[in-house]
Amino acid sequence: MKTVLITGSTSGLGLGIAKEFAKAGYNIIFNGLETDGQAISESIGKEYKVDTLYSSANMLNPSEISSMIKEGTSKFGNIDVLINNAGIQHVSPIEDFPADKWNAIIGVNLTAAFHTSKAVWPGMKENKTGRIINIASAHGLVASEYKAAYVASKHGLVGLTKVLALEGAPFGITANAICPGYVKTPLVEKQISEQSISHNIPEKEVIDKIMLAKHPIKEFVSSESIGALALFLASDAASMITGTAIPMDGGWIAQ
Repeated sequence: MKTVLITGSTSGLGLGIAKEFAKAGYNIIFNGLETDGQAISESIGKEYKVDTLYSSANMLNPSEISSMIKEGTSKFGNIDVLINNAGIQHVSPIEDFPADKWNAIIGVNLTAAFHTSKAVWPGMKENKTGRIINIASAHGLVASEYKAAYVASKHGLVGLTKVLALEGAPFGITANAICPGYVKTPLVEKQISEQSISHNIPEKEVIDKIMLAKHPIKEFVSSESIGALALFLASDAASMITGTAIPMDGGWIAQ
């Protein structure tokens, strides 16, 4: 039985991805800061009859990341798939963008992926196989106003993906990025609420005229579809796919 580690997996998109991997029979290493993270991990394990482990490692703390990888490797033997999903956001004009928000977003969205990848690398290299899947964003390929840190972090994550792909190629390690458009996660729901207040318009109007304005297909991307793509990238069938940034954005970047 293979093992997947998914950062930021006790809520939102990460939890949706975890459920798809659990359905496929993977052991799951959950990670997140939710107070009920342990209960979520146990519940998914019981529902899908897979073994799970929960870590509350803070993605801003390299030593906690290292401990999480060691604990997961000790329990399951090795980590076959790493999915760097943890992410945070802040929206602000550049002149007002708080430095602490910039540092936190770069830290969680990009630097943490470096630390997790570095930590799993020796095991994957020794086993001559491994899958690293980075959940980037359409904003890893194009930009939007007021999202300096997020756009920079996701562009950086796409770049890191390419380096990992090149270095991993001789050892059977692939690295790919998935670049979703808007997914209706707690992060996006918070943005919808904030935009509704700041623009003094109904939330439905925020969704139609702001959130999905850039989606030719006027729907949110589902976490299930992203999980299915991640599962494919983790499979043997995807062994020749590496170094890519795959949009799943309803046609956003085709414009």
